[in-house]
Amino acid sequence: MPTFYKMDRKYELTRNNKMIPLVMIAIGVIAIIMGFMTDKTRTWAVLLQNDFYFTAIALAGTFFIAFNYAAQSGWTVGIKRVPEAMGGFLKYGMLGLILIFIFGHHDLYHWTHHSHEELSDPNSPVFDPILAGKLGFLNIPFYISRLVLYAVLWVGFTYVLRRHSLQEDLDGNIEHYKRSVVLSAIFLVIFAVSSSMAAWDILMSLDAHWFSTLFGWYIFAGLFVSGLAMLAMFVLYLDRKGYMNHLTDSHFHDIGKFMFAFSVFWTYLWFSQFMLIWYANLPEEVGYYQTRWKLFRSIWIGNFFINFIAPFLVFMTRDAKRTKRILFFGGIIILVGHWIDVFVMVMPATVGAEWTIGFIEIGTAIGFLGAFILSTLTELTKASLVPKNHPMLQESLHHHI
Repeated sequence: MPTFYKMDRKYELTRNNKMIPLVMIAIGVIAIIMGFMTDKTRTWAVLLQNDFYFTAIALAGTFFIAFNYAAQSGWTVGIKRVPEAMGGFLKYGMLGLILIFIFGHHDLYHWTHHSHEELSDPNSPVFDPILAGKLGFLNIPFYISRLVLYAVLWVGFTYVLRRHSLQEDLDGNIEHYKRSVVLSAIFLVIFAVSSSMAAWDILMSLDAHWFSTLFGWYIFAGLFVSGLAMLAMFVLYLDRKGYMNHLTDSHFHDIGKFMFAFSVFWTYLWFSQFMLIWYANLPEEVGYYQTRWKLFRSIWIGNFFINFIAPFLVFMTRDAKRTKRILFFGGIIILVGHWIDVFVMVMPATVGAEWTIGFIEIGTAIGFLGAFILSTLTELTKASLVPKNHPMLQESLHHHI
C-alpha cells in the first residue's frame, strides 16, 4: 500500500501549465489557416482525421469508466479521475465533427456530390448502382441526424457518470455507485452499436463503394488502445508531479497489460480484415487495399510494424510493464502509430496520390493535442484525484499483483 497520499488533493492548473497547450493550439490554428490558403481538400481531410482521432480517445475514456463499473473492477478506482477527465473533450470533438461535415462534406465525401435523383436514375450520366442502393442511409439530413444523436448519447452518458462520481465525493451515498453500474451497462450496449455506426459514417463512407463487416471492431480496437496510451501518459505525468502517490507498481503494470493486449487485438483485426478481403477478391472490396498498396505502401506497411511489432516487443515482459519510462515510451509509439492508422484510412479517399505529411498535418495534430491536454487538465482541477467515497477505494489502494 502507498505510504502517503492526500484524499482531497486536486490538480492545480497553473499559468505555466496552461502555456504549453495554448502554444500548441496556436500552432494548430496557424497550420489550419495555411492549409485553407493552399489546399482546401487536404485541410478538411486533416481536420477530419485529427478530430476523429482525439474524439475517439475521449470516447475511450468514457468506455473505460463504463466497463470497469459494469465489471465492478476495483483496481481502476485510483486512476478513474483521469479517464473521466478525458471524456470532457467529447463535447468539443463531436461539435467539430458535425461542423466539419456541414462545411467540408463536398471535399470529403463523394456521395454528397450529386442529388438522389441523379445517382439513382439509370439514365443519368452519374448513375451509380452501388450508391443508389445506399441512399437511404447515405444522405445528408440523416447523416447529420446520426452525428447529433451520437453526440447526445456519448456526451450525455459521460456527463451523468461524471456527475454521480463527483456527487459521491460529497455525500458518500452508495446509490451513486449503484446507479453508475446500471448506467454503465446501458451505455455499453449503446456504445457497441453507436461506435460501429459512427465508424461507418465518419470513415468508411469516405470510400462509399467499399464495405467491411469487421470495420466497426477494427476502429474500436484502435480507439481503445489509443485511449489507454493517452491514459498512461496522463497518469505518468500526474505521478511525476506527485499527484498519484496512492498508486502502486501494479496499477502501472495493469495499464501496460491492457496496452499490450489491445495492440495484439488490433493486429488480429487488421490482418483479418485484409486477409478476408484478399481471399474473397470481390471488386467492390479489394479497391480499398489496392489504393493503399499503390499510393501509400510505405506508410501502410509501416503502420503494421509501428502498431504491432513495436508495442509487442516493448511490453512483452513483466518488468517492462512496471517500468515507467518504458510505459511512457510504449505509449508514445501507440499514439503516433494509431494517428498514422487514421491517416491511412482518411487520406486515400480524399487527397489520394497528392498526400504528404508536412507542417499542415503535423501542426494540426499538435493543435488538437494541445486542445485535448488543456481540456483534460481543466477537468482534473474540478475533483479530487482520489475518489475518497468510492466503495472499492481500499481495494485499489491495496492493489498488488
